[in-house]
Amino acid sequence: MDATTVDLGPQTLILARLAEGIGDGQLDGPTPCPAYTVSGMLAHLLTLSLAFRDAGRKRLGPMTDGAPDPAAAALPPGWRAELPKALEELAAVWREPAAWDGMTRAGGLDLPGAVAGAVVADELVVHGWDLARATGQGYAPDEAALRLAHGLLEGAAAETGEGRGMFGPVVAVPEGAPLLDRTVGLSGRTPDWRP
Repeated sequence: MDATTVDLGPQTLILARLAEGIGDGQLDGPTPCPAYTVSGMLAHLLTLSLAFRDAGRKRLGPMTDGAPDPAAAALPPGWRAELPKALEELAAVWREPAAWDGMTRAGGLDLPGAVAGAVVADELVVHGWDLARATGQGYAPDEAALRLAHGLLEGAAAETGEGRGMFGPVVAVPEGAPLLDRTVGLSGRTPDWRP
């Protein structure tokens, strides 16, 4: 892969391990993303994995046409088998250079493949952090996916200005903070969030 693409496989494996470590008793707990409980976040990750799999294949349709709806995020009973499979398929699709080329659609928005790849890296990194914080697990995201996510969020914050990012107000983080903390702050989350 060249410098404009990232292998999402390491980050999807990290997410699959996080999901495996979540107990049934934790599913109703809050996450740093106020729109989602742990269960809702897992459902969101399952849906976005399928949507961005299709976006990477340029198979546009129902999965790529709609924006995520937190209220509709219902976790299916077989999620423990379905989520790792969806994450694996997602990573396989985005290993293909064609996924990063041309135009595609995700969340109902038409966008270049390279931007869609950065968006999915951001989703995987930040929502991995959400799940780790919500369930008390350690978290070290894949460095390449983290750098891509940070670049996307930093660029969006610079474009919008006035302390706003892609997902709302940016949370100020000290300049020397770790890259993960800076990325989390750019996503509108407080790096020291606890349930």
